[in-house]
Amino acid sequence: MAALINRPEYLRRLIEHKDVDLVKIVTGIRRCGKSSLLELFRQHLLSEGIPEDCIIHMNLESLKYSGLKDYISFYDHVSAKIVSGRKNYLIFDELQEISGWEKAIESFRLDFDVDIYITGSNAYLLSTEFSTLLTGRYIEIRLLPLSFREFLDFHDFSPDVSIEDKFQKYLQFGGMPILRQYHFNEARSIEALEGIYATVVLRDILQRNNASDQHILNKIVLFLCSNIGSITSPNNIGNVLSAEGTLDNKRNRNIAGKTVDRYIKMLQSAFIFYSVGRYDVKGKQILKTLVKNYIIDLGFRNMQLGYRDADRGHILENVVFLELLRRDYRVYIGKVGETEVDFVAEKPSEKLYIQVTETMSSEEARERELRPLRLIQDHYEKIVLSMDRSYIRSYDGIKTLSLTDWLLANQDPAPK
Repeated sequence: MAALINRPEYLRRLIEHKDVDLVKIVTGIRRCGKSSLLELFRQHLLSEGIPEDCIIHMNLESLKYSGLKDYISFYDHVSAKIVSGRKNYLIFDELQEISGWEKAIESFRLDFDVDIYITGSNAYLLSTEFSTLLTGRYIEIRLLPLSFREFLDFHDFSPDVSIEDKFQKYLQFGGMPILRQYHFNEARSIEALEGIYATVVLRDILQRNNASDQHILNKIVLFLCSNIGSITSPNNIGNVLSAEGTLDNKRNRNIAGKTVDRYIKMLQSAFIFYSVGRYDVKGKQILKTLVKNYIIDLGFRNMQLGYRDADRGHILENVVFLELLRRDYRVYIGKVGETEVDFVAEKPSEKLYIQVTETMSSEEARERELRPLRLIQDHYEKIVLSMDRSYIRSYDGIKTLSLTDWLLANQDPAPK
């Protein structure tokens, strides 16, 4: 097993929830580091003096547990290992492999003194049945691929490599932890990403959705990859694919849009894409029409399309969107009159308005990026992120920051 590398922000979240009476569910795309995170947490428990026999750690995809097919056999197996009279820590990887697993989890909570941690590679883990059974008694921790800061920690660079060149590698290869083993070998890295993607499509989408068509799914993935950060809708996508002959749109003019919407929801459930809704800043309401789609990792986009720099503005948007999620913001696309703000990012007591652009070096570019922010009349922070290294730090109170500086800022120290 490769040496584990710490991911302190996520480990901290698990530690902060330790011994709280909530089931901790770590979700995320396959191979993004969920199992490694739980192994790091297991090691933390041991370092805190928790006896090893009070920690039950099982990866349900291992053949070791192939005989555990349903919640009853799973419950019996785990119950026999629980140490009575002590606090036990139950850590289960890929629990969706167990049919009816949520019934066993609820029984563990009721029958024993336990603290429970779960991982899963698709959103079916948080199904209606489970949500109903454990309403208000679980917390989801969404694990994303490597941030830019983590990317710098994971990979080895020569001392003379500039931060801009390192960021270029990040845009090209993405943040899937497994790629560290290939040392930026492009061909081998693409093969690794293709293997992960094929597993996600086969196991987390096609096997779990009857009557799904891999050809249609791949066409929609290609469309979304080609239109990262562009405003669209399932109907618009359906019309494009129907015109190409991918979908049969003759019997019912709405069938293409409904089909596309169903497939996009599958991709969201497998944590491949995020759809981001629009927010009317002046009207202070969520708009129900039109969204932007962002991919979980740029490596997958480059695997599908080949690496190209032509759409760099939207690629940078994708990086910023994922970073806002990592920092626990709720994210929307902002609408201000007839103009758009790239991101409205909210926390209970905080709000940010963010524009993302390759450069503000020309007067035309500056006006384009600043104008939507100037139209917003409230006093929340407004920021333009770009690849510029400029001495000008603000325009009329609107901050201008280097994107790479922003990505490397505001990070807390690792947990002790």
